Amino acid sequence: MRIKMTFIVFISVFLLPLLNASCADKPVQTQTFQFKKDSQLRQVKPTKPVRIKLHRAGKGDYSWDLTGEDADEVIRTDGRLRKMLKLE
Repeated sequence: MRIKMTFIVFISVFLLPLLNASCADKPVQTQTFQFKKDSQLRQVKPTKPVRIKLHRAGKGDYSWDLTGEDADEVIRTDGRLRKMLKLE
């Protein structure tokens, strides 16, 4: 009985403080977040595609209506259509 009591005292006096110290929460290092604005990046607005309404006449002739936001893209699309349909 005395051995059990000595063993319990040994564990409580010597081992428990060691275990407690090893399992203790270590201080958490906080990292500060630095926000940098990159001058090379810009918000890009998505462009809507050119809409084409293709019409075919009874004689086999084609005509079309083009709509879009970017005039340069509308002109390029018109050129491609003319080239594909060999109207130039």
